[in-house]
Amino acid sequence: MTEPLSSPPPSPTEPLPVFPPGFLWGVSASAFQTEGAVDADGKGPSGWDAFAAEPGRIKNGSDPTVGTGFYERYREDVALAAGLGAGAFRFSVSWPRVVPGGSGTVNAPGLDFYDRLVDELCARGVAPVPTLYHWDTPLALEEAGGWLNRDTAYRFAEYAGIVAERVGDRVRKWITINEPAEVTLLGYALGEHAPGRKLLFDALPAAHHQLLGHGLAVRALRAVGVEEVGIALSCTPVRAAGGSAADLAAAELYDTLTNWTFVDPVLTGRYPDGIAEAMPGPVADDLATIAAPLDFCGVNYYNPSLVGAPEPGAVDAYSGIDLPSGIPFAFYETQGAERTDFGWPVVPEGLRDLLVGLGERYGDRLPPLVITENGCSYEGLRDARRIDYLDGHLRAVHAALAEGVDVRGYFVWSLTDNFEWAEGTRQRFGLVHIDYETLERTPKDSYHWYREAIAATRRP
Repeated sequence: MTEPLSSPPPSPTEPLPVFPPGFLWGVSASAFQTEGAVDADGKGPSGWDAFAAEPGRIKNGSDPTVGTGFYERYREDVALAAGLGAGAFRFSVSWPRVVPGGSGTVNAPGLDFYDRLVDELCARGVAPVPTLYHWDTPLALEEAGGWLNRDTAYRFAEYAGIVAERVGDRVRKWITINEPAEVTLLGYALGEHAPGRKLLFDALPAAHHQLLGHGLAVRALRAVGVEEVGIALSCTPVRAAGGSAADLAAAELYDTLTNWTFVDPVLTGRYPDGIAEAMPGPVADDLATIAAPLDFCGVNYYNPSLVGAPEPGAVDAYSGIDLPSGIPFAFYETQGAERTDFGWPVVPEGLRDLLVGLGERYGDRLPPLVITENGCSYEGLRDARRIDYLDGHLRAVHAALAEGVDVRGYFVWSLTDNFEWAEGTRQRFGLVHIDYETLERTPKDSYHWYREAIAATRRP
């Protein structure tokens, strides 16, 4: 690991406000994006392994088989998390590393790895927060239909129980599934992510089966006696691009599809109007499972969405993804907002609006919230723009707290640069720079700023 940069990082002028006692500060990562070692020690292939191996799928042609070397260098990254003063490290467990075929035989060396990782975190005073599914479906299950197949939900619950039986004695907080909306939209509807399906609205069964898998996994985790269970849902405040009836209808449809199709069933046991009819199976019975009580709800926020009717001048919201013709909504550029290197608008107040809006929509049914992902892609070790981004979003969280929203924690995405899915290694979200030739770690200015921010916001 390279020594920290010699000069202190630039800091915003005003100090951050003090957060409540016990507020959980953390950093996040995921298995496919960091671990590498794709066939080491009995690990099976994932749908993402197969997808990334197809020519043209990864935009800069980079190879995910090494990742950041986390499988071999996890102690180094745990030390970095501990050096921040972070209270928790959110990582994901690779399903095909633990159960290579998706069901059946358990791979003991795979479980051993996560056992060692949990021990290392505990020894460093950092709480382990595992996410059981961060998109790496075992290839055998993907080839059998993946999340379009109801059986995958049951296999996921079995795997959840296996992991919890092994490390549940040392892990308090668990996350079942990360961002089922993105898996549905990018993986099954538009084909930009694994498994590369282009089903458009026929992808909705993948949403239902992920949610069912979540509910079944909650049941499996409770059976083992874990203390806290939640889910990580991506949410975006949706704003209409104009005042016309067509713009308002387009924005409402997108809001329903990307937000409420996932949050409503988890928190209320109901789908928004018109959605349940598109879902397979005994939907009413499934919803009772999906709505199993949670101890917290994770919120992943990056930016709001400006949505209207498809017209000339619309831009895509996913950095290069062309929406197919016939989709009844389009995305428009947020005027006046800075944009990250990914092209996403920087709108910190959108996070405050989102959190307050969730409180208004769900009232007493809303469990405590945790910001499980928030971050930005910028190049450079002297990353003052990332510092400004994080500063603004932390102030937005504090503003929501001041308005009565129960937010219990905040996790930066991500601890290190990593393999950013179809973008490959060209987008850098990390507080720590990765040299992909040597895998050397170098803390950026933002790493030092976040360390100071954690310390400062804990002061009385």
